[in-house]
Amino acid sequence: MILPPATLGMLGGGQLGRFFVLAAHELGYKVWVLDPDTNSPAGKAADRHLCAAYEDFAALDQLAQNCAAITTEFENVPADTLDYLAKFLPVRPSADAVGICQNRVAEKMFLRNNDIPHAAFIAVNKADDLRNAPDELFPGILKVARFGYDGKGQARVTSREEALHALQGFHNEPCVLEQMLTLDYEISVVLARDEHGNTKSFAPSENAHAKGILDVSISPSRFTAETAQQLAERIAEQLGYIGTLAVEFFVSRGELYVNEMAPRPHNSGHYTVDACATSQYEQQVRALTGLPLGDARAHSAAVMVNLLGDIWYDPTQPGPDSHGHYREPDWGKLLTYPNLKLHLYGKHHARPGRKMGHFTVIDADPAKAHEVAMAARAAIGISDE
Repeated sequence: MILPPATLGMLGGGQLGRFFVLAAHELGYKVWVLDPDTNSPAGKAADRHLCAAYEDFAALDQLAQNCAAITTEFENVPADTLDYLAKFLPVRPSADAVGICQNRVAEKMFLRNNDIPHAAFIAVNKADDLRNAPDELFPGILKVARFGYDGKGQARVTSREEALHALQGFHNEPCVLEQMLTLDYEISVVLARDEHGNTKSFAPSENAHAKGILDVSISPSRFTAETAQQLAERIAEQLGYIGTLAVEFFVSRGELYVNEMAPRPHNSGHYTVDACATSQYEQQVRALTGLPLGDARAHSAAVMVNLLGDIWYDPTQPGPDSHGHYREPDWGKLLTYPNLKLHLYGKHHARPGRKMGHFTVIDADPAKAHEVAMAARAAIGISDE
């Protein structure tokens, strides 16, 4: 075990890293954050912020010399960086596990090779791969293999011609073409797995997206928890995963299909901070340091609502650009609800589509939690458009 007051290292400085820092501090650890953004939310909360690129070996050497173990909140940290640090100290999750999750071709092949349900797909390395694609893959979704998130790097295509055009738009980068399923809804399971193979899964959340970005998560979901949790735990075992992992699923005609994995805490698991005995971030600390995993039991139903930068702009008043007048939202409209927990990430500037915070409504009654969350969502100016 790595015990407090040891120093832990975090690669990535966004809001997920910030929550990790806060959880680690509560347990008595210190945290160093490596992130190239001078305004990193996690860096502001950390004991030290190394403002450097992930490939900066001088900064990596500082982490290796001063930290007891390293983790990440960002799956696109280069695998070579994780491999380098692993020569000197524990790195969890491993470079191999992260490498599979950060490349959609590798991820889909992993699912296929382990008989885990997923939508039919092909790897696309050149235009001829699309010309020769099976007919049943249309309509489909063309996704870039690397660096796609929040709906970026994806295109819905109904024909080969549309797919070829989309591939050109992606500058002929490697992609996957995935069959489009009839979607009932989407869910995700966040779990933690330790070095001994012990696993704790949180209750699945049901997720709704707007413009490709997570909008609302509801837990518990409609889908039977046990089936989704078993599949997620099987994935973690096959990956040899240590840390916090999120698995996103499509529910299509009542059946589960894995969409993708995230080798880190997940936005849909934000609710665990307020509604569970142990949060996904504390679990990440525990798995990293070799502490026993905490109780993942939920003590309340929860509805989480993302707060994007759009609500910092008043479109009815003129501003320097087309978004309207920039001003701080009226947080009093949220804080009047006694069972609403507001979390703002401390990002230095809001822009449309940027995740700036979230709130979670908890209640013993799932229907009541949803009712209050939707009322609060409307009160702060989030529309359904």
